[in-house]
Amino acid sequence: MQDNAFKSGFVALVGRPNVGKSTLMNRLIGQKIAITSNKPQTTRNRIQTVYTDERGQIIFLDTPGIHKAKNKLGTFMVETAESTFADVDVILWLVEPTNYIGAGEQHILEKLRKCGTPVILVINKIDRVEKDKILEFIATYSKEMEFAEVIPVSALKGMNTEHLKEVLFRYLEEGPMYFDEDTVTDQPERQIAAEMIREKALRNLSDEVPHGIAVTIEKMHERSGGGLIDLEATIICERDSHKGIIIGKQGAMLKKIGQDARKEIEMMVGCKVNLQLWVKVKKDWRDSDIMLKNYGYVNHDEEE
Repeated sequence: MQDNAFKSGFVALVGRPNVGKSTLMNRLIGQKIAITSNKPQTTRNRIQTVYTDERGQIIFLDTPGIHKAKNKLGTFMVETAESTFADVDVILWLVEPTNYIGAGEQHILEKLRKCGTPVILVINKIDRVEKDKILEFIATYSKEMEFAEVIPVSALKGMNTEHLKEVLFRYLEEGPMYFDEDTVTDQPERQIAAEMIREKALRNLSDEVPHGIAVTIEKMHERSGGGLIDLEATIICERDSHKGIIIGKQGAMLKKIGQDARKEIEMMVGCKVNLQLWVKVKKDWRDSDIMLKNYGYVNHDEEE
């Protein structure tokens, strides 16, 4: 096969919660699509993004962190992540730079050993450790499984991420352009806007609230003449006490979430946004099949 052939294929990013999958994907495509925070379970759905250059096209699937599920939302997230293994050409398994392989990583290893797809081990966050330690971490993981490649990176700082793209193209075969070259994601703007609001809530709220929130877009409409989008969204939470925390004293917290989100949404849509946020309580929505579907948590296999 010629080196200058146009290559294309699908690449999944998998790993435990909080290892930096969304940060890496945003870095690889050069644009923020997936939301990030220092709280686990930030990514809930499978998010598809597209990177295209003269070498070819890589479609990245950012999956939810694989963890022990405690409710139906958690089960949905884990099933979404694990079902991706068989659908892709290459798997990027992101791990922390460590010599300790815990139960969560062992569970993922078990799945990866059986999947038959080339697995590239990506040791993320190398900006946080001494360089001479990295070889130790590579040795620790390499004892567990034979990887197609092992690549240390820092998604946050962009260290070695261009090399990672080069390696990915080596593993993809000649193929079609699945998306127009200017396509960056298959996510509709409404969905990205909802996720941006949820990210700002995750970053601003205390630890006990974020897992129990979802965001729905009630209205997203450009005014005639253009230049301004009216956007109305609802933050769903599980308890009345959480509603009080989200709104904050004299509405201060809700205002802060709205201000932070509006700036990013304006960058995405390229015009001014009039954002109005509401808060509603829906008790135990994370264990309700109907509410999970209403808030967009639907298995891809069920969508047809």
